[in-house]
Amino acid sequence: MREVDVAGRPTGGSGGSADADDERFGEAAERPAGGTGRPRAHEVAAVLVRPVWRTLPRTALAAGAGLGLLLACTPRMLSGEVDPWLCLNLLRAAALAYALGLAFLLDDPARHTTAAVPTRRPVRIGVRLGLVAPLTAAWWTAALFLVPEAGRPPVGAVTLEAAALTVLALAAATVAVRLSEATEPGLAVSAGLVGTVFTAALLLPERWELFVATNDPHWDDAHRRWAGVLVVAVLVGAGSLDEPLRRRRATVPGRR
Repeated sequence: MREVDVAGRPTGGSGGSADADDERFGEAAERPAGGTGRPRAHEVAAVLVRPVWRTLPRTALAAGAGLGLLLACTPRMLSGEVDPWLCLNLLRAAALAYALGLAFLLDDPARHTTAAVPTRRPVRIGVRLGLVAPLTAAWWTAALFLVPEAGRPPVGAVTLEAAALTVLALAAATVAVRLSEATEPGLAVSAGLVGTVFTAALLLPERWELFVATNDPHWDDAHRRWAGVLVVAVLVGAGSLDEPLRRRRATVPGRR
């Protein structure tokens, strides 16, 4: 049996890393910040790093990243002259594969049992995003270098496309979490993302086309549209970071 002090906090024993995380979280929650009695957001986030890291959907992320890298390096496995159009589309497919993995980032089977934790949802989601952001940057850099230099598209423009797809997947996941009670919306979000991309590629009229070739005269116009998609996705995702609507309404006094 572990010993506890008068405040009910454990003082010794061999509780392992999970107990150590709980102790540090308790200390952060009790430490006043600016006289408000609330812990600083960065202190709570630092304590959450290890437990959140253990709950990341690693299988989905690894599958998306692995498939994306395989697609990016496919031109190196082919004999003959490098085709820039093929390289561009394979790199787009790689970005989509990785975005599909990120669609599962907010999946949490224990979502309803942890709904009453004192840490606000924007902080918890921010920790998840902070953990995958450097991995995403490293992955995309590797994908770019795997494409043969002779067929590599303009890096800035294709990176804009990849960023828009990535943020679109994350924004859709945050919207699904906010507007539904689903604990694992990743599958539905990924299916919706695939449908949206293929619809855009096949059905958009020429003046709204997004997936154009590098030698197409509308290349710059298409990437202005990609920038618009990115901005809208960022705004929608940021606006959906708050607590789910149904749960927030349920906590209003006097309302059933």
